[in-house]
Amino acid sequence: MSILDAHVALWRSSPFASFSSEEAWGVARRSQEIVQGLLDRLDNNYVRDGQVAVHKTAVVEGGALLKGPLIIGQKCFIAAGSLLRGGCWIDQDCVIGPGVELKSTIMFRGSKLAHFNFVGDSVLGQAVNLEAGSIVANYRNEFDTPNIRFLYQGKVIETGTPKFGALVGDKTRVGANAVIAPGAILSPATIVRRLALVDQSPDL
Repeated sequence: MSILDAHVALWRSSPFASFSSEEAWGVARRSQEIVQGLLDRLDNNYVRDGQVAVHKTAVVEGGALLKGPLIIGQKCFIAAGSLLRGGCWIDQDCVIGPGVELKSTIMFRGSKLAHFNFVGDSVLGQAVNLEAGSIVANYRNEFDTPNIRFLYQGKVIETGTPKFGALVGDKTRVGANAVIAPGAILSPATIVRRLALVDQSPDL
């Protein structure tokens, strides 16, 4: 079982099943290409405008900024003032609140970003919840070496990419104003307390 399969139960039954051999940071890095390829496989339940496809049952408020390639699934709610860009795929029943920026991220069903969140270059499992102001950062400007590396199960993981946020396991809850530093793997049902910092870098 891959790391993705172990953290996201729906991965194997999703359109991303063929990418199960890749790691989360590789999928995030290729998200624009991957989502672009999925656009032409959608059925007529989606309304498409260029590289943006929105399910007919989804609600997108005026003032939301959508940049393709982007797929928004059924019964999602996208609030005014949100920004979705860089190759995002949003599964059904997800909520993107006001002031949220989502970049190059795959987000599974029932997950919610409350408001004023940033999530970049990440994979979020199902029923993940980020309270107001919490972020998943994707770039380390404090290090001279750009490529992200982090500790996972006692081993240093070299991602080979300068941008990766996190693989957030199913049913994880992140409290208000908490920060997930670039390069992290959160096990399913993790609870991150309000104002907490999760940093798995071996270079601190």
